Amino acid sequence: MKEALGQALGAAVTRAVKLAGGASKEAWAVDVADGRELLVRRAGGGVIHLDTLSLRDEYDVLVAAREAGVRVPEPLAYLGDLDGREAFVMERVRGETIGRRIVKAPPPGLDVQMAEELAKIHAIPLERLPALPRADLWQRLHAELDTLDEPHPAIELGLVWCRERLPLLRPPVVVHGDFRIGNLMVDEHGLVAVLDWEFAHVSDAAEDLAWPLVRAWRFGADERRLGGIGDVEPFLQRYAELSGREVPVQELYVWEVLGNCKWAIGALTQARRHLRGEERNVELAILGRLAAEMEYELLHLIERAA
Repeated sequence: MKEALGQALGAAVTRAVKLAGGASKEAWAVDVADGRELLVRRAGGGVIHLDTLSLRDEYDVLVAAREAGVRVPEPLAYLGDLDGREAFVMERVRGETIGRRIVKAPPPGLDVQMAEELAKIHAIPLERLPALPRADLWQRLHAELDTLDEPHPAIELGLVWCRERLPLLRPPVVVHGDFRIGNLMVDEHGLVAVLDWEFAHVSDAAEDLAWPLVRAWRFGADERRLGGIGDVEPFLQRYAELSGREVPVQELYVWEVLGNCKWAIGALTQARRHLRGEERNVELAILGRLAAEMEYELLHLIERAA
């Protein structure tokens, strides 16, 4: 891989280390002889969602986000094929991404900074990214659920319950699609960069706003509903100030249920890669087991609402 990276970058590579984490993409920390510290993002063995972006399209989204002032690593080049899989290179930024560490001592103001970045993301003109998926939300989720080839009545109930309560009348915007603790790099001063844009698509802004509320992304700090780092109200207030969009907390509750449905489907899809022998991986198998926790959570949320 070191030789392939050197050829792709057109420079001598002194160090190339595959980083831990990432359920569907590889990340390589690469040091170049001229002193540059780079991060190469490379395709993995499969995808989580049907509309997952190619790395070519993900790179274009990263460029557009950078132009819009979103805090993202500087995209440097799309590399195309790298030892059999597509890849791109960006600057390597420093900070913490492990959720359980972040929620133990979140930097002050991180909740407000999250709102500020979402407002910038949702302001990216749709015409700037014409290749982004725009599939009907319900059609997409049911299609993904059908690929599992087994019944999951709790998820089906959750989808029906949410569809009855979400009119989806807002004009759609560019959404990140996986905006949460774990995909945000932070340091002691706050948010450093928004990472992992492979699920970017066109949807209701509330889909992004509610995603960090999903219990799985609180990393055990359940007393702080917003990603285990803060309260929802200041986050929503700052977002409304900057974007002009007001999303009621009650509506966000329904999106939270839907988020649990979405992540349960994603986790089960990942487990199928392991079970079908496409990519034998213990982490993928564990994700399938965790789907039951999301099913329990969405049923609990629906019961509370009743």
